[in-house]
Amino acid sequence: MKKVIIVDDEAPARKLIKEFLESHKDLVIIEECNNGVDAVKAINTFKPDLVFLDIQMPGLTGFEVLQRLEEMPQIIFSTAYDQYAFKAFEVHAVDYLLKPFKQERFDEAIQKIMDNDKGYLSQLQNLVSGLNEQETYLTNILVSVRNKLINIPVDTIIYIKADGNYARLILEKDSHLTSYGLSKLEEKLNTQQFIRVHRSTVININAVKEAYSYPSSYELIMTNGDMVKVSRSYLDNIRKLIV
Repeated sequence: MKKVIIVDDEAPARKLIKEFLESHKDLVIIEECNNGVDAVKAINTFKPDLVFLDIQMPGLTGFEVLQRLEEMPQIIFSTAYDQYAFKAFEVHAVDYLLKPFKQERFDEAIQKIMDNDKGYLSQLQNLVSGLNEQETYLTNILVSVRNKLINIPVDTIIYIKADGNYARLILEKDSHLTSYGLSKLEEKLNTQQFIRVHRSTVININAVKEAYSYPSSYELIMTNGDMVKVSRSYLDNIRKLIV
């Protein structure tokens, strides 16, 4: 059995894919998403084998979703815009379905998955790894809050703490849960500005108001008034800032 997630901002498109999947009993739908941010969270949480992925969506495009995944499933793009076809195959998607498509064309895409389980997956993993190496640091983060997306400039983040399997952005007056784990999010941020001070905490050094030194630790007072403790393992990250 293969786990499937459907990602498309249009409900009729998601419904059509579900109908076409009914004849493929070994493919089981475990989640549906209507935007890129929720897609990243769902894929990283449920680790599907296959994702039907729209390209133009609120929050993140399908290509941006790929660059934020912890593990790479097989991808079948589905979109109404044929100008993305070349780029889709550049990222070695299993197939590219141009809307509107029929059951026969859909079944062809599924057959490619069955014939090329390992080959396509390996190519896609290598491609996304290359994309990530070329990425610049994040300057903004989109987070999902109920039925909308909020744009958070990274400079406004006071610190970031682990919250279960995800990371919570602590701002001046509120906080927001992201779809990333702490370590994965840390990789996306400028290491000259965001540093690890605890296994569960990354701080924005520009948001440190005061620091209190103790024999084997530091306590940092942030601009929002919160106190963040520096654990023994990360003392050098603070000491190297002292001049």
